[in-house]
Amino acid sequence: MVKKLQLKDLYDGFRDPKTIKAYKKLIDIELENYDKTINIMEVCGGHTHTIMKYGLPQILNKKINFVHGPGCPVCVMPKERVDSAYELSLQKDVILVTLGDMIKVPGSRGSLQDARAKGADVRFVYSPMDCLKIATENKDKKVVFFAIGFETTTPMTCALLEQVIKNDIKNILFHINHITVPEVMRALVDKKDNKIDAFLGPAHVSVISGSKIYEEFPLRYNKPVVVSGFEPVDVIESIYMLVCQFVQNRVELEVEYKRVVSFEGNIKAQELVDKYLIKTSFEFRGVGTILESGYELREEYKKYNAKLVYDEILPKNRAKENKACRCPDILSGVAKPLDCKLFGTVCTPTNPIGSCMVSSEGACSAYYKYGNLLK
Repeated sequence: MVKKLQLKDLYDGFRDPKTIKAYKKLIDIELENYDKTINIMEVCGGHTHTIMKYGLPQILNKKINFVHGPGCPVCVMPKERVDSAYELSLQKDVILVTLGDMIKVPGSRGSLQDARAKGADVRFVYSPMDCLKIATENKDKKVVFFAIGFETTTPMTCALLEQVIKNDIKNILFHINHITVPEVMRALVDKKDNKIDAFLGPAHVSVISGSKIYEEFPLRYNKPVVVSGFEPVDVIESIYMLVCQFVQNRVELEVEYKRVVSFEGNIKAQELVDKYLIKTSFEFRGVGTILESGYELREEYKKYNAKLVYDEILPKNRAKENKACRCPDILSGVAKPLDCKLFGTVCTPTNPIGSCMVSSEGACSAYYKYGNLLK
Protein backbone atom coordinates (compact mmCIF):
# COMPACT_ATOMS: atom_id res chain seq x y z
CA MET A 1 0.00 0.00 0.00
CA VAL A 2 2.85 2.35 0.85
CA LYS A 3 4.50 1.74 -2.52
CA LYS A 4 1.29 2.57 -4.37
CA LEU A 5 0.94 5.82 -2.49
CA GLN A 6 4.55 6.74 -3.22
CA LEU A 7 4.09 6.04 -6.93
CA LYS A 8 0.90 8.12 -7.01
CA ASP A 9 2.67 10.95 -5.19
CA LEU A 10 5.48 10.79 -7.76
CA TYR A 11 3.08 11.15 -10.70
CA ASP A 12 1.11 13.87 -8.90
CA GLY A 13 4.34 15.81 -8.45
CA PHE A 14 4.94 15.84 -12.19
CA ARG A 15 1.39 17.08 -12.75
CA ASP A 16 1.26 19.58 -9.91
CA PRO A 17 -0.70 22.73 -10.94
CA LYS A 18 1.30 24.96 -8.57
CA THR A 19 4.58 23.85 -10.16
CA ILE A 20 3.19 24.42 -13.65
CA LYS A 21 2.02 27.93 -12.68
CA ALA A 22 5.40 28.68 -11.12
CA TYR A 23 7.20 27.78 -14.34
CA LYS A 24 4.71 29.85 -16.31
CA LYS A 25 5.65 32.88 -14.18
CA LEU A 26 9.35 32.22 -14.68
CA ILE A 27 8.84 32.01 -18.45
CA ASP A 28 6.87 35.28 -18.43
CA ILE A 29 9.67 36.99 -16.50
CA GLU A 30 12.31 35.74 -18.94
CA LEU A 31 10.28 36.84 -21.97
CA GLU A 32 9.33 40.27 -20.62
CA ASN A 33 11.99 42.04 -22.66
CA TYR A 34 12.28 39.45 -25.44
CA ASP A 35 10.54 40.66 -28.58
CA LYS A 36 10.55 37.55 -30.81
CA THR A 37 8.35 34.48 -31.13
CA ILE A 38 10.06 31.20 -30.31
CA ASN A 39 8.84 28.35 -32.52
CA ILE A 40 9.39 25.09 -30.65
CA MET A 41 8.90 21.78 -32.45
CA GLU A 42 7.92 18.89 -30.21
CA VAL A 43 9.12 16.00 -32.33
CA CYS A 44 7.22 13.34 -30.42
CA GLY A 45 3.45 12.83 -30.63
CA GLY A 46 3.40 12.01 -26.92
CA HIS A 47 4.57 15.54 -26.20
CA THR A 48 1.88 16.93 -28.51
CA HIS A 49 -0.80 15.17 -26.46
CA THR A 50 0.64 16.46 -23.18
CA ILE A 51 0.77 20.00 -24.56
CA MET A 52 -2.85 19.86 -25.70
CA LYS A 53 -4.25 17.88 -22.76
CA TYR A 54 -2.89 20.32 -20.19
CA GLY A 55 -3.69 23.43 -22.24
CA LEU A 56 -0.13 24.72 -22.45
CA PRO A 57 -0.78 26.84 -25.58
CA GLN A 58 -3.54 28.62 -23.64
CA ILE A 59 -1.59 29.27 -20.43
CA LEU A 60 1.85 30.04 -21.83
CA ASN A 61 3.15 33.36 -23.11
CA LYS A 62 2.03 34.00 -26.69
CA LYS A 63 5.67 34.36 -27.68
CA ILE A 64 5.83 30.56 -27.43
CA ASN A 65 4.52 28.82 -30.55
CA PHE A 66 4.34 25.04 -30.81
CA VAL A 67 5.23 23.44 -34.13
CA HIS A 68 4.06 19.84 -34.32
CA GLY A 69 6.56 17.32 -35.64
CA PRO A 70 6.65 13.90 -37.34
CA GLY A 71 7.37 11.82 -34.23
CA CYS A 72 4.31 9.61 -34.62
CA PRO A 73 5.45 6.38 -36.35
CA VAL A 74 1.96 5.50 -37.59
CA CYS A 75 1.36 9.01 -38.92
CA VAL A 76 4.50 9.03 -41.08
CA MET A 77 3.90 5.55 -42.52
CA PRO A 78 3.53 5.98 -46.31
CA LYS A 79 0.49 4.49 -47.97
CA GLU A 80 2.57 1.97 -49.92
CA ARG A 81 3.64 0.30 -46.69
CA VAL A 82 0.09 0.34 -45.33
CA ASP A 83 -0.95 -1.26 -48.64
CA SER A 84 1.74 -3.90 -48.16
CA ALA A 85 0.38 -4.77 -44.73
CA TYR A 86 -3.11 -4.94 -46.20
CA GLU A 87 -2.07 -7.30 -49.01
CA LEU A 88 -0.05 -9.52 -46.68
CA SER A 89 -2.99 -9.86 -44.30
CA LEU A 90 -5.20 -11.16 -47.11
CA GLN A 91 -2.89 -14.11 -47.86
CA LYS A 92 -4.49 -17.36 -46.74
CA ASP A 93 -1.31 -18.66 -45.12
CA VAL A 94 -0.58 -15.41 -43.19
CA ILE A 95 -1.38 -14.13 -39.72
CA LEU A 96 -0.40 -10.47 -39.73
CA VAL A 97 0.74 -9.17 -36.34
CA THR A 98 1.46 -5.52 -35.57
CA LEU A 99 1.05 -2.82 -32.92
CA GLY A 100 -2.44 -1.44 -32.21
CA ASP A 101 -2.35 2.00 -33.81
CA MET A 102 -1.93 0.44 -37.25
CA ILE A 103 -5.51 -0.92 -37.39
CA LYS A 104 -7.28 2.18 -38.75
CA VAL A 105 -4.52 3.76 -40.84
CA PRO A 106 -6.05 4.29 -44.30
CA GLY A 107 -4.11 2.97 -47.26
CA SER A 108 -5.17 3.25 -50.88
CA ARG A 109 -6.76 -0.21 -50.71
CA GLY A 110 -8.24 0.04 -47.23
CA SER A 111 -7.10 -0.28 -43.62
CA LEU A 112 -6.20 -3.41 -41.68
CA GLN A 113 -9.59 -3.03 -40.03
CA ASP A 114 -11.15 -3.35 -43.49
CA ALA A 115 -8.99 -6.42 -44.16
CA ARG A 116 -10.26 -8.02 -40.96
CA ALA A 117 -13.82 -7.43 -42.14
CA LYS A 118 -12.91 -9.41 -45.27
CA GLY A 119 -11.74 -12.33 -43.15
CA ALA A 120 -8.04 -11.55 -42.77
CA ASP A 121 -6.33 -12.79 -39.62
CA VAL A 122 -4.90 -9.55 -38.25
CA ARG A 123 -3.75 -9.43 -34.63
CA PHE A 124 -2.55 -6.54 -32.51
CA VAL A 125 -0.09 -6.99 -29.68
CA TYR A 126 1.58 -4.89 -27.00
CA SER A 127 4.83 -6.86 -27.23
CA PRO A 128 6.51 -8.40 -30.30
CA MET A 129 7.26 -11.43 -28.12
CA ASP A 130 3.57 -12.37 -28.37
CA CYS A 131 4.43 -13.57 -31.88
CA LEU A 132 6.20 -16.58 -30.35
CA LYS A 133 2.99 -17.87 -28.80
CA ILE A 134 0.96 -17.14 -31.93
CA ALA A 135 3.49 -19.01 -34.08
CA THR A 136 3.52 -22.02 -31.74
CA GLU A 137 -0.27 -22.25 -31.80
CA ASN A 138 -0.47 -21.85 -35.60
CA LYS A 139 2.33 -23.93 -37.11
CA ASP A 140 0.49 -24.22 -40.41
CA LYS A 141 0.59 -20.41 -40.84
CA LYS A 142 3.25 -17.79 -41.50
CA VAL A 143 3.22 -15.18 -38.75
CA VAL A 144 4.33 -11.88 -40.32
CA PHE A 145 5.34 -9.25 -37.79
CA PHE A 146 4.76 -5.82 -39.35
CA ALA A 147 7.29 -3.94 -37.21
CA ILE A 148 6.83 -0.20 -36.71
CA GLY A 149 8.25 2.53 -34.53
CA PHE A 150 11.21 4.78 -33.87
CA GLU A 151 14.31 3.81 -31.86
CA THR A 152 12.11 3.01 -28.85
CA THR A 153 10.56 -0.16 -30.30
CA THR A 154 13.34 -1.28 -32.65
CA PRO A 155 15.31 -3.28 -30.02
CA MET A 156 12.16 -5.28 -29.16
CA THR A 157 11.86 -6.39 -32.78
CA CYS A 158 15.50 -7.45 -32.76
CA ALA A 159 15.00 -9.32 -29.49
CA LEU A 160 12.15 -11.25 -31.14
CA LEU A 161 14.35 -12.08 -34.15
CA GLU A 162 17.07 -13.31 -31.81
CA GLN A 163 14.60 -15.70 -30.16
CA VAL A 164 13.35 -16.87 -33.56
CA ILE A 165 16.91 -17.74 -34.62
CA LYS A 166 17.86 -19.27 -31.27
CA ASN A 167 14.81 -21.55 -31.20
CA ASP A 168 14.85 -22.26 -34.96
CA ILE A 169 11.28 -21.03 -35.42
CA LYS A 170 10.47 -21.34 -39.10
CA ASN A 171 7.05 -19.66 -39.35
CA ILE A 172 7.83 -16.09 -38.22
CA LEU A 173 8.74 -13.45 -40.79
CA PHE A 174 9.43 -9.73 -40.46
CA HIS A 175 8.29 -6.70 -42.43
CA ILE A 176 10.57 -3.99 -41.03
CA ASN A 177 9.32 -0.39 -40.93
CA HIS A 178 11.49 1.02 -38.16
CA ILE A 179 12.68 4.62 -38.47
CA THR A 180 15.05 7.03 -36.72
CA VAL A 181 14.58 10.51 -35.29
CA PRO A 182 17.76 12.54 -36.06
CA GLU A 183 17.52 12.06 -39.83
CA VAL A 184 13.96 13.36 -40.09
CA MET A 185 14.82 16.30 -37.79
CA ARG A 186 17.71 17.09 -40.10
CA ALA A 187 15.48 16.89 -43.18
CA LEU A 188 13.03 19.36 -41.62
CA VAL A 189 15.60 21.99 -40.65
CA ASP A 190 17.18 21.65 -44.10
CA LYS A 191 13.90 22.85 -45.63
CA LYS A 192 13.99 26.54 -46.58
CA ASP A 193 10.47 27.21 -45.32
CA ASN A 194 10.89 25.52 -41.93
CA LYS A 195 9.43 27.30 -38.90
CA ILE A 196 11.68 25.66 -36.32
CA ASP A 197 13.71 27.66 -33.80
CA ALA A 198 14.23 24.87 -31.26
CA PHE A 199 13.37 21.25 -30.50
CA LEU A 200 11.83 19.37 -27.60
CA GLY A 201 13.72 16.08 -27.88
CA PRO A 202 11.71 12.84 -27.57
CA ALA A 203 11.73 11.03 -24.24
CA HIS A 204 11.55 7.28 -24.92
CA VAL A 205 13.69 7.47 -28.06
CA SER A 206 16.42 9.19 -26.07
CA VAL A 207 16.40 6.48 -23.40
CA ILE A 208 17.55 4.03 -26.09
CA SER A 209 19.72 6.26 -28.30
CA GLY A 210 21.01 8.71 -25.69
CA SER A 211 21.03 12.47 -25.99
CA LYS A 212 24.18 12.26 -28.14
CA ILE A 213 22.05 11.89 -31.28
CA TYR A 214 21.01 15.58 -31.03
CA GLU A 215 24.50 17.09 -30.71
CA GLU A 216 24.59 18.21 -34.34
CA PHE A 217 21.54 20.48 -34.06
CA PRO A 218 23.04 23.16 -31.80
CA LEU A 219 26.46 22.81 -33.44
CA ARG A 220 25.55 22.60 -37.12
CA TYR A 221 22.08 24.13 -37.35
CA ASN A 222 22.11 26.63 -34.49
CA LYS A 223 18.94 24.98 -33.07
CA PRO A 224 18.86 24.30 -29.32
CA VAL A 225 17.48 20.97 -28.11
CA VAL A 226 16.10 20.04 -24.71
CA VAL A 227 15.26 16.38 -24.17
CA SER A 228 12.00 16.35 -22.23
CA GLY A 229 9.95 13.88 -20.23
CA PHE A 230 6.25 13.40 -21.00
CA GLU A 231 4.58 14.82 -17.90
CA PRO A 232 3.32 18.44 -17.97
CA VAL A 233 5.90 19.60 -15.43
CA ASP A 234 8.61 17.98 -17.57
CA VAL A 235 7.38 19.77 -20.68
CA ILE A 236 6.97 23.21 -19.15
CA GLU A 237 10.35 22.97 -17.42
CA SER A 238 11.90 22.03 -20.77
CA ILE A 239 10.23 25.04 -22.39
CA TYR A 240 11.63 27.23 -19.61
CA MET A 241 15.12 25.80 -20.30
CA LEU A 242 14.77 26.64 -24.00
CA VAL A 243 13.49 30.14 -23.25
CA CYS A 244 16.51 30.76 -21.02
CA GLN A 245 18.79 29.73 -23.86
CA PHE A 246 17.19 32.22 -26.25
CA VAL A 247 17.17 35.08 -23.73
CA GLN A 248 20.79 34.37 -22.77
CA ASN A 249 21.80 33.93 -26.42
CA ARG A 250 22.92 30.32 -25.88
CA VAL A 251 22.49 27.38 -28.26
CA GLU A 252 22.99 24.07 -26.48
CA LEU A 253 21.86 20.49 -26.04
CA GLU A 254 20.33 20.01 -22.60
CA VAL A 255 18.50 17.15 -20.90
CA GLU A 256 15.54 17.82 -18.64
CA TYR A 257 14.68 14.11 -18.46
CA LYS A 258 17.88 13.24 -16.58
CA ARG A 259 16.15 10.71 -14.35
CA VAL A 260 16.02 8.32 -17.33
CA VAL A 261 18.11 9.70 -20.23
CA SER A 262 21.91 9.50 -20.39
CA PHE A 263 24.29 10.85 -23.01
CA GLU A 264 25.23 7.40 -24.35
CA GLY A 265 21.83 5.72 -23.99
CA ASN A 266 21.22 1.98 -23.78
CA ILE A 267 24.37 0.51 -25.33
CA LYS A 268 23.14 -3.09 -25.22
CA ALA A 269 19.95 -2.16 -27.07
CA GLN A 270 21.97 -0.25 -29.68
CA GLU A 271 24.28 -3.24 -30.19
CA LEU A 272 21.29 -5.56 -30.62
CA VAL A 273 19.88 -3.31 -33.35
CA ASP A 274 23.25 -3.09 -35.13
CA LYS A 275 23.57 -6.88 -35.04
CA TYR A 276 20.37 -7.57 -36.98
CA LEU A 277 19.48 -4.40 -38.89
CA ILE A 278 21.13 -2.09 -41.39
CA LYS A 279 20.29 1.52 -42.19
CA THR A 280 18.33 2.26 -45.37
CA SER A 281 16.21 5.00 -46.94
CA PHE A 282 12.64 5.51 -45.77
CA GLU A 283 9.85 7.60 -47.24
CA PHE A 284 8.26 9.63 -44.45
CA ARG A 285 4.66 10.50 -45.19
CA GLY A 286 4.56 14.26 -45.65
CA VAL A 287 8.33 14.73 -45.57
CA GLY A 288 9.65 12.57 -48.39
CA THR A 289 12.38 9.99 -48.83
CA ILE A 290 15.21 10.43 -46.34
CA LEU A 291 18.54 8.64 -46.64
CA GLU A 292 19.66 6.44 -43.74
CA SER A 293 16.42 7.13 -41.84
CA GLY A 294 15.05 3.59 -41.75
CA TYR A 295 16.11 0.02 -41.08
CA GLU A 296 16.06 -3.26 -42.97
CA LEU A 297 17.14 -6.79 -42.08
CA ARG A 298 20.79 -7.52 -42.79
CA GLU A 299 21.55 -9.76 -45.77
CA GLU A 300 22.42 -12.76 -43.58
CA TYR A 301 18.87 -12.76 -42.18
CA LYS A 302 17.07 -12.36 -45.48
CA LYS A 303 15.19 -15.66 -45.11
CA TYR A 304 13.15 -13.94 -42.38
CA ASN A 305 12.31 -10.98 -44.60
CA ALA A 306 8.61 -10.99 -45.55
CA LYS A 307 9.29 -8.38 -48.23
CA LEU A 308 11.39 -10.93 -50.12
CA VAL A 309 9.24 -13.99 -49.39
CA TYR A 310 6.07 -12.22 -50.57
CA ASP A 311 7.67 -9.90 -53.12
CA GLU A 312 5.29 -10.86 -55.95
CA ILE A 313 2.11 -9.76 -54.15
CA LEU A 314 3.39 -6.55 -52.57
CA PRO A 315 2.45 -3.22 -54.26
CA LYS A 316 5.21 -1.60 -56.28
CA ASN A 317 3.65 1.76 -57.21
CA ARG A 318 3.54 4.87 -55.04
CA ALA A 319 0.04 5.48 -53.68
CA LYS A 320 -1.50 8.93 -54.05
CA GLU A 321 -2.47 11.06 -51.04
CA ASN A 322 -5.86 12.73 -50.60
CA LYS A 323 -5.17 16.26 -51.85
CA ALA A 324 -7.62 17.82 -49.39
CA CYS A 325 -5.90 16.24 -46.38
CA ARG A 326 -3.14 18.38 -44.86
CA CYS A 327 -1.44 15.62 -42.89
CA PRO A 328 1.76 16.03 -44.95
CA ASP A 329 1.95 19.74 -44.02
CA ILE A 330 1.13 19.01 -40.37
CA LEU A 331 3.79 16.29 -40.13
CA SER A 332 6.46 18.61 -41.52
CA GLY A 333 5.53 21.47 -39.19
CA VAL A 334 4.19 23.75 -41.92
CA ALA A 335 0.53 23.66 -40.81
CA LYS A 336 -1.57 22.83 -37.75
CA PRO A 337 -4.67 20.63 -37.62
CA LEU A 338 -7.01 23.64 -37.53
CA ASP A 339 -5.57 24.74 -40.88
CA CYS A 340 -7.11 21.68 -42.53
CA LYS A 341 -10.62 22.11 -43.95
CA LEU A 342 -11.40 18.44 -43.31
CA PHE A 343 -10.52 18.56 -39.61
CA GLY A 344 -13.43 17.90 -37.27
CA THR A 345 -15.98 17.72 -40.09
CA VAL A 346 -15.22 15.13 -42.75
CA CYS A 347 -12.18 13.85 -40.83
CA THR A 348 -12.90 12.57 -37.30
CA PRO A 349 -11.59 9.69 -35.15
CA THR A 350 -14.51 7.53 -36.33
CA ASN A 351 -13.91 8.49 -39.96
CA PRO A 352 -10.20 9.34 -40.28
CA ILE A 353 -9.12 10.63 -43.66
CA GLY A 354 -5.47 11.14 -42.77
CA SER A 355 -3.00 9.32 -40.56
CA CYS A 356 -2.71 12.25 -38.10
CA MET A 357 -6.28 11.57 -36.97
CA VAL A 358 -5.85 7.80 -36.74
CA SER A 359 -3.02 7.39 -34.27
CA SER A 360 -3.34 8.06 -30.55
CA GLU A 361 -0.13 10.09 -30.97
CA GLY A 362 -1.31 12.08 -33.99
CA ALA A 363 -1.60 15.86 -33.81
CA CYS A 364 -5.12 15.90 -35.27
CA SER A 365 -6.21 13.29 -32.76
CA ALA A 366 -4.83 15.43 -29.93
CA TYR A 367 -6.55 18.60 -31.19
CA TYR A 368 -9.84 16.74 -31.60
CA LYS A 369 -9.69 15.00 -28.23
CA TYR A 370 -8.64 18.01 -26.18
CA GLY A 371 -10.29 20.72 -28.25
CA ASN A 372 -13.77 20.05 -26.82
CA LEU A 373 -14.95 18.67 -30.15
CA LEU A 374 -15.89 15.25 -28.81
CA LYS A 375 -19.58 14.93 -27.94
